Amino acid sequence: MSDFISIESGIRQLYARCVDVVWRQDTQGFADCFSADGEWKIAGHHFRGREEISNGFAGLLSINQRVLMLLGNPLIDMTGRWPSARTYVTELIKRQDGAGVTTMGVYYERFVQQDDRWCFQWRHFDLHYYGPTDLSGAF
Repeated sequence: MSDFISIESGIRQLYARCVDVVWRQDTQGFADCFSADGEWKIAGHHFRGREEISNGFAGLLSINQRVLMLLGNPLIDMTGRWPSARTYVTELIKRQDGAGVTTMGVYYERFVQQDDRWCFQWRHFDLHYYGPTDLSGAF
């Protein structure tokens, strides 16, 4: 059980770093949440490696003034070689045009330990809602 607690703690620290760098719009910090050969799939894009992830994150941020990520508790699976998880995510977004937008979805993730910390090895965002913050849009 102590291995699980240690791994879960490391993954939660990774999430905390990720939420922080998204809020601060730190593109290099976001890329550093991924392993050197990490992959990020979001909004029809598939970024590979930290440089692509950093550039892709910058592009996605360019249409937003601010993004606050709210993460649910990760459902961590320890049955594979490396831990994986399913994590529910809500984002509160203020776009450059002044509109408020909410996204809701699920991240499917695999993790790896590099440089004495946990990183995302593979991360896929499955979008379920993109629309007004009052949730009046279609799911």
